[in-house]
Amino acid sequence: MKKPELLSPAGSMESLKAAIQGGCDAVYLSGNLYGARSYAANFTNDELKEAVALAHLYGVKVYVTVNTLIYEAEVKNFLSYIEFLTTISVDALIIQDIGMMDLLHQRYPRLELHASTQMHIHNLEGVKLLEDLGIKRVVLARETPIELVREIKQQTSLEIEIFVHGALCISYSGQCLMSSLIGGRSGNRGTCAQCCRQPYQLEVEGTIRNKEKYLLSAKDLNTLEYLPQLIDGGIDSLKIEGRMKRPEYVYLITSLYRKAIDSYCLYGKIVVTEEELQEMKKIFHRGFTKGFLFHEENSQFTNEYRPNHMGIPIGTVVSKNTSSVDIKLSQSLTVRDGIRILGKEDTGKEIDVIYLGKKKVPSARKGDIVRIPYQDPVAIGSVVVKTTDWKQLERLQQEIQSEPRKVNLTFTFSARIGEKCSLQASDGINCVVAESDYVVEASQKAPLSKDKIQNQLMKLGGTVYQIQTINWDMDENIFIPVQKMNELRRSVVEKISEKRLYTLDYGKSNYNRKVPHFPIVREKTVYVTTQEEYEKIKKKEYQEIYMDSSLYEKISDPRKVLKLPRVQEHLKPHSERLLVGELGSIYCYSGTTSDFSFNVVNSYSVALLHCLGVRKVTLSYELSDHQIENIIRAYQNRYQEHPYLEIIGSGRIEAMISKYRLLTKYGISSSKAFLVDKFSNHFPVEEKEGLTYIYHYQKKQERDYNSYYEMGIMSIRDSF
Repeated sequence: MKKPELLSPAGSMESLKAAIQGGCDAVYLSGNLYGARSYAANFTNDELKEAVALAHLYGVKVYVTVNTLIYEAEVKNFLSYIEFLTTISVDALIIQDIGMMDLLHQRYPRLELHASTQMHIHNLEGVKLLEDLGIKRVVLARETPIELVREIKQQTSLEIEIFVHGALCISYSGQCLMSSLIGGRSGNRGTCAQCCRQPYQLEVEGTIRNKEKYLLSAKDLNTLEYLPQLIDGGIDSLKIEGRMKRPEYVYLITSLYRKAIDSYCLYGKIVVTEEELQEMKKIFHRGFTKGFLFHEENSQFTNEYRPNHMGIPIGTVVSKNTSSVDIKLSQSLTVRDGIRILGKEDTGKEIDVIYLGKKKVPSARKGDIVRIPYQDPVAIGSVVVKTTDWKQLERLQQEIQSEPRKVNLTFTFSARIGEKCSLQASDGINCVVAESDYVVEASQKAPLSKDKIQNQLMKLGGTVYQIQTINWDMDENIFIPVQKMNELRRSVVEKISEKRLYTLDYGKSNYNRKVPHFPIVREKTVYVTTQEEYEKIKKKEYQEIYMDSSLYEKISDPRKVLKLPRVQEHLKPHSERLLVGELGSIYCYSGTTSDFSFNVVNSYSVALLHCLGVRKVTLSYELSDHQIENIIRAYQNRYQEHPYLEIIGSGRIEAMISKYRLLTKYGISSSKAFLVDKFSNHFPVEEKEGLTYIYHYQKKQERDYNSYYEMGIMSIRDSF
């Protein structure tokens, strides 16, 4: 049985240390740029260098996330940052942008690249394409079912990485534009405003259909009990989400998954206690789900009641006055704990004083009735939950600071009279020898015992090492100065550390793409979804008419182009002209048009798609006119050709696509359904092909298309 890698998040240096002490095999982290978590603490360049060195000493790999989209104007600085990362021997980069992926693989052919879940890889064909392009590992979409995960693993040489714990996006990663469209904070640029965690109403034909508020807030993934299926399936890496989480969370979750993986690999079963599961709930959870990875029921995927930490129930309000509240405890409570009292509007505070009767106490136990100062109005009978357990945090902090994780060394001490003494050290992979300049003498008085030598060799405090075994090759009745033994110990530790602080050679080459030639044209296309929409446009001068399969079969028009879904777990043969929305389709079909969902924001991505057989490339919604001009100009200068580009000029914008079927949950079949936010904006919602599509509340307005043609765009798409 192959033991999978346990991959933990590190949003700060403190979290990195917590992940290491928790027992991870690798960490993923980010510098201050391009890391998809702009609001985490992240790492300066100096801290990155320190982080890589610390992790490597412990035998932990470091994967740096550069998984945002890279605009044309940023490429030069992006490459400078990558050049820095190659000087500190990071083990791999996690990347979203397909153009930068291609550029980096060509420039640094031995640099290990991992395709981020933001790349939206969810089928075997997408994995095969990346395999051809030199990628080492794919982080599959979190919605990919376990059967397909195993099927993909069996049919590819690539490493497969799966998220096993933590926060979930309600949308397919890399396929959500909601935050960008509403407030200009792009999830593809690391600044997501988490619109899915906001309250909404579900309005159907003018009637509100929901009582709950947080209709799009997914529960947290927890797959502890399902790990055997992943381990037996040969999955290479199990990933914990949480670069925004506190170090204590990282440590606790890492250590629980470490214990679970090790126990299954050793004993064939997961050994995790109910108490440990309770500790997990204390630290943070929004309710748990096994995820679509393990076929979660649609109705159980979200937590509609609150989008933040659920805490654990610890009591009930039994009385209330204007300045305090009395709580009957079902669990212990301590000063500095955080609580929330649930009601029509939840309220909460950190406990600064507890009264048991008239006496101030530092803590209270189950069954006690305590009084705490509390100004907010609450109802008698309200449930009280603990959202921060101070004793838990204090204990976890102490465990991390005690540095329980050590690297085991085997020492071999050699001391023969008349020869120089030496000390060999092995960590199981590396073996080094330190030799003293001291020639061993016969003892004139008290000979050195093995115990005394061992005491000196064992003094490894302040290092990451501990002695597992000492082998002896020595004469009896010898004398060696203590200073010389200390020098040997220090020297061999330095040498083994040098070996563990390895330097990687990524190679260096030149980027080279020869792109195809396209004649310059001016086209208009249109996307229609119903017979009525087609009737409105059929006499207009559109060169291509994009249609979903349901309409495509009904229409006889030489201009029609079949629009494939952008989530296809299994692809089938097609001979029609196609508009495609995901990388697997590029692998299967040639001469296609790639849709906006490829998130193309630079000329390198355009070039790669053209070289892979894409005839026409649709640019991202997130580009400004100036950025579009930059792409065209850079493409022309670099390749001496003109790109065949399409932009979406008008119509409604797909803001989100989700495997969670919102309308199905509420038993709604109407086509006139809307999510309504707190500003009364109405987002159209529909289900098709088993997926939920949420559209932006504002349609993109038609403008003077000549300005697009003049900047070099060849094709402009309308929609309804």
